Amino acid sequence: MNNGNQPGIGKFLLNKVPEVTLLFWLVKMMSTTVGETAADFLNFNLNFGLTATSAVVAILTAIALGMQLRTKRYTPSVYWLSIVLISVLGTLITDHLTDNLGVPLMASTAAFSLALACVFAWWHRREGTLSIHHIDTPAREWFYWLAILVTFALGTASGDWFAEGLNLGYANSTLVFGALIAMIAIARFRFNMNSVWAFWLTYILTRPLGASFGDWLSQPAANGGLGLGTTQTSLVFLTLIVGSVACFAYQNKKLLASK
Repeated sequence: MNNGNQPGIGKFLLNKVPEVTLLFWLVKMMSTTVGETAADFLNFNLNFGLTATSAVVAILTAIALGMQLRTKRYTPSVYWLSIVLISVLGTLITDHLTDNLGVPLMASTAAFSLALACVFAWWHRREGTLSIHHIDTPAREWFYWLAILVTFALGTASGDWFAEGLNLGYANSTLVFGALIAMIAIARFRFNMNSVWAFWLTYILTRPLGASFGDWLSQPAANGGLGLGTTQTSLVFLTLIVGSVACFAYQNKKLLASK
């Protein structure tokens, strides 16, 4: 008998997300950097405008997520394509609120924090866990991707708030978020912090870390950056992501072959 918290017969899947390793975190941070710089590239360099850029990226994200949801197991190329596109979409959602609707960054940071808390509460109430080691039912996968989207929007808002709203600058913001992640790592491995909360807190913070780092690299010196430009920064990190995903795919293929 299904009690509402357990999936029915035939609803179980293989875990659909990668193991959390150092390479996972590096690629995740690079994807957030690409999300920041690619959104600026499409919006400003290609003159798409914020609305058109948002529409195009939303369609591409829906296609990628549709592919991801149809897979039966973790597929590195599909998974990381979805992550990169959601990263861009999360950036654009925050940019739309800030630039088009005039919502203050502090307000959007608070709103997205509340939204993420609601997603987590709903997810835990229905499934009894927030563990990413058990994304093995359709419901858990939907919750997972919804949480991912909100973390990207939250990370963009908080990163911009620190760098621009609080006038910390991109370099200092990068150091602040890097230090917070280091503190979580110490709490996890030295003081046995709950692994689920350590994961999600780090996941949230890698977004503003990657965004601040991307802005620091791409923005002109007059704005506190190194002036590398969004095109070069996006291409460099996209190349690194493609290479890393190729490594993931090779490891995944060896793992499946050994079973």
